[in-house]
Amino acid sequence: MYLPKDIRERFGDKYRIVELPSHVALFPVDDDPIEGIRAAVGDAFEGQDTDQLKTDARKQISREVQKDAENSSQERED
Repeated sequence: MYLPKDIRERFGDKYRIVELPSHVALFPVDDDPIEGIRAAVGDAFEGQDTDQLKTDARKQISREVQKDAENSSQERED
């Protein structure tokens, strides 16, 4: 997929492609996602350990995946 130079200069070269019900969207991905989050939310994570934030995020994702799997399994049983 080709993106014009001015778009690449503004938003970077890495994007996440997300399929939505009515269209496909491109979301820029920061070279350092943690720094990108910090830039987006200001000082909300100030003083917190990056490794701990990653660990907490992975645990939360794991819980959500497990919950989705359980819901999906239950729906197939009904």
